[in-house]
Amino acid sequence: MSAASRTDGRPAADTSAGRAASPYARLFALPGAAAFCVSGAVARLPLSMMSLGIVLALNHLYDNWTVAGSMSAAYILAVAVVTPVYARLFDRLGQRRVGRVALAVQVVVMISFALAALNRVPIPALFALAIAMGLTQFSFGALVRTRWAYALRGNADPSLLNTAYALESAIDEIVFILGPILAAFLATSVHPVSQLFVPTLACGIGGTVFFSLKRTQPPVLEPVDVTPAAADDADVAAARRFGRPSASAAAGVAGDCDAPRSASSADRLTLDRLHTAPDADKPRNVLLYPGVLPVLIVFVVFNMSFTAFDVSMTASMKTAGVEQWLGLQLAMLALGSCIGAVIFGSHEMKGSHWRHMVVFLALLAVGFALFRVVMDHYLLLGVLEVVTGLCISPLFATGNLIVKGIVPERSLTEGLSWLTTAGSVGTSFGSTFAGAVLDAAGPHTSMMIPWVSVACAVPLALVGWALARRRR
Repeated sequence: MSAASRTDGRPAADTSAGRAASPYARLFALPGAAAFCVSGAVARLPLSMMSLGIVLALNHLYDNWTVAGSMSAAYILAVAVVTPVYARLFDRLGQRRVGRVALAVQVVVMISFALAALNRVPIPALFALAIAMGLTQFSFGALVRTRWAYALRGNADPSLLNTAYALESAIDEIVFILGPILAAFLATSVHPVSQLFVPTLACGIGGTVFFSLKRTQPPVLEPVDVTPAAADDADVAAARRFGRPSASAAAGVAGDCDAPRSASSADRLTLDRLHTAPDADKPRNVLLYPGVLPVLIVFVVFNMSFTAFDVSMTASMKTAGVEQWLGLQLAMLALGSCIGAVIFGSHEMKGSHWRHMVVFLALLAVGFALFRVVMDHYLLLGVLEVVTGLCISPLFATGNLIVKGIVPERSLTEGLSWLTTAGSVGTSFGSTFAGAVLDAAGPHTSMMIPWVSVACAVPLALVGWALARRRR
């Protein structure tokens, strides 16, 4: 068999020349990788624009931060509720089969919400549409990461998956760099509601291309039912005596079923395997796998910081009369995160992923605390945002790697989507709390929320790390 092909359809092992190449170059050398990566990135634009777009539009229409933050939170919370449901459907029925229908409904509802806001419908109706819009959303990031896992199956270099996940975190941050800038520009220079239409268009185009890519779509993995062997079966009897099948049974010929033989570990069949229950391999809820809930709780808590920072910064710059620079200011944090993703993806980090998460959370908490100190000095704040942002993408990539190591392959999309859900729940809490604190005490007080929430996540991550070490 040549180095360039394999009969099982999996990617060939890396050659020495391949190992010398950049890990990112090796990723995009995979057939179809660039297409699903780019189209998935375009389809993710609502991730960075819709929540902030709702805040900007509603505050302009009703001049109330609480209403704006609450509606954004309602949208995000609705997304969080349905994301695992869509993910399970994608895992069970296939990405293309589910995605084409879900995408069509999503685009129609997003357009409906934007038109309703443009025509200033009553707030209760707009709330209902925001929730309906959230219920149509699903995680493109989880779908793309699942395709990377499928594309890299059998690869000789396991660190390439770390690179792929770091790349996706970088793309998330690029989206978050462009999204706030574009949303703020459209809201202040074109029309206060125009920032709701652009992500709808991007989602429709990027999603259509993504789901048209059949070659890189992971297959639906179905568990195989195994009928338990009868108690008087020859192989069961042999397994009881020798811990492996008989020579004749293993060779498929008649003979003495009780005669032992020397066998490799690959040939051995334990009694437990012979008695495998029919439903032993049936998929279960990913929340039941040990270790998933701790990382989800950490994601809920620290993700409160990001929308709290966005909303607080929006209010601060609006009060200072420099709202036109809002998008650029918010983008500095995402720029640092993008740089951090490139660095993280280019180096293989040793040790526990949980340990890495604790370190990144601690550094992020310190950075957000410094934001509060210099929040009125926008240039210095921008520099601190870039430096602090170096921790964000590695933090998200580490969470993805923790889940990837826990859940089985057939439930990977669902597992990764639960991370998105946890993050969405956290961001909804962050925007809600920040909006209420802004109306009650102003931006300087609401800027306390980011560092406090991340600081609270540190001991939770330490608990998760301790539990992971006990399981090992």
